[in-house]
Amino acid sequence: MRILGIDPGSRVTGFAVVDAQGGRLQACGFGVIRPGDGELPERLGEIFAGVVRVIADLGPAALAIESVFLARNAQSALKLGQARGAAICAATQAGLPVFEYAPRAVKLAVVGSGRAEKVQVQHMMRQILQISEPLTADAADALAVAVCHAHTHHTRGYASRHLAALAARS
Repeated sequence: MRILGIDPGSRVTGFAVVDAQGGRLQACGFGVIRPGDGELPERLGEIFAGVVRVIADLGPAALAIESVFLARNAQSALKLGQARGAAICAATQAGLPVFEYAPRAVKLAVVGSGRAEKVQVQHMMRQILQISEPLTADAADALAVAVCHAHTHHTRGYASRHLAALAARS
């Protein structure tokens, strides 16, 4: 399965595409979408267009995206939600299923601690995916979301197959 991971932001949106086959993971592409300094509606349009381009270029089969976390600043949380919406709309327009993960769940899945720092996420993504080049925090977070979904999807698939086998024996 080819998974598009998104770390949404109204100023910088991280994206990453990861191939997951069984337990093997490979990064196919990653980076950031940096909208200009325009008003929020224009930035949201640029995020939407950027995600559309990534989908067209790399052909993912699913979108995994961080859910909104509780922020101290309500205005920031609203803008983050709108950036998420732009990315989700691009994915649904392309017919991709959307899966959402809490930031703590992503960190727990890839680092082993839901309170991991960004530097730890960057390090683990370079290790897990054997990436030699430096990663920006936003691209690393997007990779982490994709890897989290790959692990979750793989585990759910295993559990479903296991339950089906047990039911067949009954």
